[in-house]
This record gives sequence, structure tokens and C-alpha cells, in this order.
Amino acid sequence: MFSKAILRLAVVLMTIAAMPASAAFNVFATVPEWAALAREIGGDKLNVFAATNALQDPHRIEAKPSLIARARSAQLVIATGADLEVGWLPVVLREAGNAAIQPGQPGYLEAAAAVRLLEMPARLDRADGDVHPGGNPHIQTDPRNLLKVADMLAARLIQLDPANAAAYKAGLVRFSERWKAAMVRWEQAAAPLRGVPVWVQHRSFPYMADWLGLKELGALEPKPGVEPSSAHLASILERQKATPARLILRAAYARPSASEWLGERAHLPVVVLPFTVGGDAEATDLFALFDDTVRRLLAGLK
Repeated sequence: MFSKAILRLAVVLMTIAAMPASAAFNVFATVPEWAALAREIGGDKLNVFAATNALQDPHRIEAKPSLIARARSAQLVIATGADLEVGWLPVVLREAGNAAIQPGQPGYLEAAAAVRLLEMPARLDRADGDVHPGGNPHIQTDPRNLLKVADMLAARLIQLDPANAAAYKAGLVRFSERWKAAMVRWEQAAAPLRGVPVWVQHRSFPYMADWLGLKELGALEPKPGVEPSSAHLASILERQKATPARLILRAAYARPSASEWLGERAHLPVVVLPFTVGGDAEATDLFALFDDTVRRLLAGLK
């Protein structure tokens, strides 16, 4: 446990170490997908830092001095919002003491503001688990959302760094053209997935299900963020007999035990999806992320 004095000293030293050698515009992205999107649009005009990696649960991150130091030198923070980072980002922003990147300032951007959020809760009660008041935050699993976030991000970069406006405009056009062509390819390849019933370990994929037409039968977790008991999994196994799914979906960062338990007993393929850039060896950028996701889903049907 750091004292405040030790924490401040650590942050100062790490801020100095974190400062880039170039004069590139500093971007602090909370999760890998927004870091990857910023690189697509900004290229070498940006110095992009991702606060988390694909094998970390983005809900449960520690506000370490190294993150505070990076935020202190940032000119733009890109967060998902919708309370995804509520457990750690407010602490990072407060301790960083960087007025330009606080919520409500131009240097703070929430991707969720660009899209229509799904799964708005009917009530707010901590007894229901880790419920997100504004809706499900896992918007990056639908590539249509990425286009909307890209537009918003490019506009914000142009506002904050007008000297490189032409580069950001060109980067957005280049990304959007390639992305739209890739979406046609993904949607054509994924046609066999339409209407396929699936279980999900955590409610990580409603946007992907909406995009591809998958039919979610439910989550293995009894409540969001709560590990299922063996009795709860046994009840899902009974439901599977009555209303069979064809796949179980799990994000790469999630614990495997529940999905493996059900998959073994119900003789169902467990499809582990990268979820974000870096979630497996193939998901090296945003395009590869969706290439790999569609390929894994289709392979699970065979």
C-alpha cells in the first residue's frame, strides 16, 4: 500500500521515464481496441499507450503509479465509458493531476458516446452483480461501432492537434474505406452464423450477436461478474437439453472453468474469442481481430 508521498514521488519519476523522445501527440487508451484505432487514424503523429492488455479483465484493473504517470503526460484519454473503467480510471485521472484530460474536457473522450448502447438495465441494484447503469460497454465486438468511434476520434484529434489535421483526415478516410470493405467480407463469410443459438460465459458479446444475428440463450454467470456455482451450471445443462445451443462463447481473458464444465457435459464446442486486439496470436490489429473472430466462430460450427 503506497503512502501519498511515496505515490507522488513514484508518479513523478515514472512520468519522466514515460515521456516520449519525439514531439508526437500523447494518447492514453484504456483498452487495446482504442489504442489500435488511434494508431490506424493517427499513425506516426501519435504516441499511443494502452493501459491494459487483452488478457486482463478491463473491469478490474489496479490504478498503478505507472498508469498515473502515463496519464499525467497524456493530451488525450480514450476510454470506453459506460462504467467499464469505473473501478480504476477515476483514480488514475485524479492522481495524474492533468486538468486537460478530466471528464468534460476536450482531452477526455468516451467511445460509448458514439454508439447506441444495448442491455440498458431495468433497475439498478448491486444485488444484481456488476450491472452497468448506462448499458453494456463491450461495444467493440461490432465493427459498425468502430466506424462511429473512428469518426468521433478523428474529429477530436483534429480539434486538439490542428497542426496535423490533414494527416488525421487522411487517416480516417483510409481506415474507413478499408474497414467498410472488410465488413462486407466478414458479413458474407459469417452468413452461416445467423440464428445460431449460443451460451456466453459473461455478457461480453451482445453487440457481436446483434451484428451477426447470433441467438444468445443466456450467460453462464448467474449475475454479471459472479462465478457460477456447480448447481447453477447444472441448471443450465438442463436448459440445454430443452433448448440446445450449438456453441459456448468465452472471451480470452475470462476464466475457462465454467465454459469447459458445460462444454464437456453438453458436448458443445467452447469458442474462445480474442475479444480485443492481442487476445490471441492472430489478432494483431483491428482487421486481424475480426478476421480471427469470424474464423473461430465458423470453425466452432463444424
